[in-house]
Amino acid sequence: MPRSYSLSRRAFIGALMASVVLPGKAFALSIMDPFNLPAAMDAGTVKVGADIAYADGARHKLDVYAPEARGTLAPVVFFIYGGGWSRGEKYEYQFVGQALASRGFVVVIADYRVFPDVTYPDFLYDSASALSWVQTNIANYGGDPNRLFLAGHSAGAYNAVMLALDPSFLREFDVSMSIQAVAALSGPFDFYPFEYNEVRDVFGGAPNPQGTQPINLVTSEAPPMYLATGTTDPIVRMQNTERFAQKLKDSGVWVTTRYYEGYGHMEPVLALGALWRWRMPVLDDMVAFFQMFGAFPSGVPYVAVAPDAPEQLPEAIAPMEQIVEQMNAMFQPIEN
Repeated sequence: MPRSYSLSRRAFIGALMASVVLPGKAFALSIMDPFNLPAAMDAGTVKVGADIAYADGARHKLDVYAPEARGTLAPVVFFIYGGGWSRGEKYEYQFVGQALASRGFVVVIADYRVFPDVTYPDFLYDSASALSWVQTNIANYGGDPNRLFLAGHSAGAYNAVMLALDPSFLREFDVSMSIQAVAALSGPFDFYPFEYNEVRDVFGGAPNPQGTQPINLVTSEAPPMYLATGTTDPIVRMQNTERFAQKLKDSGVWVTTRYYEGYGHMEPVLALGALWRWRMPVLDDMVAFFQMFGAFPSGVPYVAVAPDAPEQLPEAIAPMEQIVEQMNAMFQPIEN
């Protein structure tokens, strides 16, 4: 059962306010910290591997999360975080690793190179390289490479979908694992022409810019996809998901869509964690979708008890909203 809100009120709100008052350094140092407080995350999980090198270089390391109680090999979720292809750190998403591990998955979160060090498609090759590590090693950490699921948020949702749609990235690293399904949160799938600097910087040099767009790569061979977005997302508008979902349906691909009314860009990924899970059922929706495609063929996955809405901490609501506003303000829109 999650250890929700066992932290003292003063310490909890103090951690929130520390994130609010450090906007200049927030993303790298503290803005995600409230979601990773031990008392605000799911129990019954363990980080079974930390800073494991999957290739040479500081940005080529990964973490592995798993349920504390492990028997037979568990399904694997390879989660790719977002950050506009220019920022992000795997440690910031520990709450995602523990959330999915609490439901019975072995979870891998890998860093990858970002702009300005690299541009498209190098970050996709990095994730493919990390998947090569998964294929070779994940059984040693309790994961079943034959039950592989991809997930991602924002730019990470784009990366996950591209790996599923364009087999050339995985072939480059001899990855032969089958992707059972993909869960993509707040993802950009159809954003050409490149109208904003952040996107032009990363994709503007591509020799075939339309070939960078997931919507142009859909075939009937694509794996099933779960697409979720907030209806008021100012970074990647929900119409982006609608267009991509329709293309998948037209191609005969199984697609499930969820539109979370009144929520923006960061809220869907934050709601995976125990601290904000009361806001929307993203975790339940994602796990149920993966279950449809073989995550737990012998039974029902462990269901963690979601925390109640924090009526007992009304002072925490406003600071949390300020944190999310800061997160959203860090990004340019990806598509018009």
